[in-house]
Amino acid sequence: MASASHRRSLRKRRALVVSAAVVAAGVGAGALVLSANATSAVDLYHQTLAAKDGWASSGSGTTGGAKADSAHTFTVSTRAQLVKALGPASATTPRIIKIKGTIDANTDDSGKKLTCADYAAGTGYSLSAYLKAFDPSTYGRSKLPSGAQESARAAAQKKQAANIVFKVPANTTIVGVPGTKAGITGGMLQIQKVDNVIVRNLTFSDTEDCFPQWDPTDGDSGNWNSEYDAVTLRGATHVWADHNTFTDAGHFDSLNPKYYGREYQVHDGELDITKSSDLVTVEHNQFTSHDKTMLIGSSDSEPSGKLRVTLHHNIWKGVVQRAPLTRVGQVHLYNNVYDVTPLNGYALQYSINSRAKAQVVAQNNFWTVPGSVKVSKLLSGDGTGSIAGSGNLVNGTTTDLVAAYNAANSKKIKTTVNWTPTLTAGLESSAKNLPAELAKTAGVGVLTAS
Repeated sequence: MASASHRRSLRKRRALVVSAAVVAAGVGAGALVLSANATSAVDLYHQTLAAKDGWASSGSGTTGGAKADSAHTFTVSTRAQLVKALGPASATTPRIIKIKGTIDANTDDSGKKLTCADYAAGTGYSLSAYLKAFDPSTYGRSKLPSGAQESARAAAQKKQAANIVFKVPANTTIVGVPGTKAGITGGMLQIQKVDNVIVRNLTFSDTEDCFPQWDPTDGDSGNWNSEYDAVTLRGATHVWADHNTFTDAGHFDSLNPKYYGREYQVHDGELDITKSSDLVTVEHNQFTSHDKTMLIGSSDSEPSGKLRVTLHHNIWKGVVQRAPLTRVGQVHLYNNVYDVTPLNGYALQYSINSRAKAQVVAQNNFWTVPGSVKVSKLLSGDGTGSIAGSGNLVNGTTTDLVAAYNAANSKKIKTTVNWTPTLTAGLESSAKNLPAELAKTAGVGVLTAS
């Protein structure tokens, strides 16, 4: 693939893991994180995105809640505390939210565990009644479900959403407290039509929709579609997602039953960037054990000029597809690691999809590919998208991914783009050492607070 970027030196504030004991232990151990000049520990909670670190550094940059006063600095460990700390979605006062431990989104204000049956109570919904009402053998396959049971399903889903969707206001930093297994299980951070948000050092696990909708018109055989992403950006700007781990752990898709011959899918995305979101940097995260992992652009008709996203130094391991799926925007993928070996029942469909005239630069990434997977399967497209770049390795060998894909497919991926990345802090000129490097430096368990 053609070269399409300028290399920039490592940003001065890039964290270095210096403990030999931690290197031996790998991801998940506590680590002392120092600035590059090794003079002081990083203030994790007030840290802002460095200059030229991807699209989110553009313009005003991304500072989150760095200017928060003591009245707007919170430490939370329950769902109710998190909701209170977030405040109204329309708020703009800078705030820092430190999450200590794992928050179960499926709990009430007193901390009582809630189940799917609790959300369905009083709505009239039951899965057995829903399956009977919309059985394709009697209902047909030409129209979406409607009627009493579909209305009941929507009402039950609305009850769950009121409990598990956390609406993030502008100028907010949300950070997991190191050493506490910080994260959110079963919930969704919704960053919608707000600017300047930072999300770091959290594990997002098993964001599960109790009430998937049957769509008989989706594909040749219909599909069950779920509602919630672990983190969703909708019309958001200046967002930095850093050192998080995303996983279905707790309920892998292999546990899903089939109805009408199709998987009853309870998971949607891990981190979706849609509705003309813009100026986003996603770095040093782990995406693992998931199907529809990251969507950039929710519609082929989204307007141009937005959806500018940088993804660098992330691990994608055991994901089926959308790593990412890109539409319309200008997306830079550099120094990421893809391990497409099947994991926990998740087997590759493709890694990167460029469609709807997306302009992707994929540079110096590393794929680990088992012999059972063809290199031509690593990409996907609709014939209108572009993927440029260079230095991509497959099992350590420089490989032209677009040429491999185009040789096997009639809808060709274009090899030129209409932009040149310049916000490339930390870009490494070779992908050779990335698997070993990112195994120790991506995801949760690496950052510490001063």
